[in-house]
Amino acid sequence: MHSARDLLIALARRYSFGDVGALAPAVLGENERAARVASVCEFGQRLLTLDAEDFAAEIDAQTVPADLRRRARACHMPQTPREQPRGALDSLRPAYALLLEVIEARWRRRELSSMIAAVHICGEYLPLLAFEPALGHAGDPARWPEGLRAPGSRFGAMADRECDHTRAERSAAERTLRVAVEPPTGWRAYFDRQHSQVAGALGTCAGRCRTPCRALDWVPDPGDLAARCRVALAFADTPLVRLRHAAPVGHGFGVPSPEETLEAWDRSRAALAKHDAAHAVTADDGFPLPGLPALISAVAAVPVRPATLLADVSAHVVELLR
Repeated sequence: MHSARDLLIALARRYSFGDVGALAPAVLGENERAARVASVCEFGQRLLTLDAEDFAAEIDAQTVPADLRRRARACHMPQTPREQPRGALDSLRPAYALLLEVIEARWRRRELSSMIAAVHICGEYLPLLAFEPALGHAGDPARWPEGLRAPGSRFGAMADRECDHTRAERSAAERTLRVAVEPPTGWRAYFDRQHSQVAGALGTCAGRCRTPCRALDWVPDPGDLAARCRVALAFADTPLVRLRHAAPVGHGFGVPSPEETLEAWDRSRAALAKHDAAHAVTADDGFPLPGLPALISAVAAVPVRPATLLADVSAHVVELLR
């Protein structure tokens, strides 16, 4: 490493986009090139921090290559009920591919708190990934099947005590059936607070309900969906995901060591492998958490592999710096 520019290139290859963007003007000068580097780095930082609300920011069109923007937009969470394209509400598979890439990057950078946070996000929405083949989308409240509201369905029925959903899940289920006609502020508030609870509620409907109703009569292969939802719900309760909640105060303290993380994952794999639908989790595939991509793929019922979006943003930044 012979110069400050070489240092920026090394940082870009480590996905240290925030640092590169901040230092670029000092190294390259206050010019258009430095501004472009800073803009692309801001885009990369949003991906690394999983800021899905802003993956489709219009400002990126001026500086970020179209292919990178298109791939990020596939992971974007729409901010209004009618926003097009639907991004992660069309399919969660690109978002899970990005999550896997982020988990891998955070492990390599030894940012284990952020890695566990990404794992936690995986667990929260995994039932929706399981439902995607049956729904034809990834849990878009504007496109719920009429069967969820059919006679005999208890989905979203607040007063029904026979439903296995918690009160919070019943409230979220009731809200999701009407949020598509709410204003954008209500739509965003729902996604901030309740959409993950709807994911869990649907997982319970398919995989754990002790008093089934007619909410899922429209599902073409309920047995297959039930098996995959049970895996999704089990993942959310594994020792690995519980590391997110292990701190004595909130979610920000008590960062696990690499050894603790791997030990928690080993115990998680052993528990998950008891499910026939999750046997692939035992595969040693070179991923930092071995078998996690195979597990996600099993729940999704299609292959889901780590994306290369961060890597390609990094390569583009390096190209701009040279």
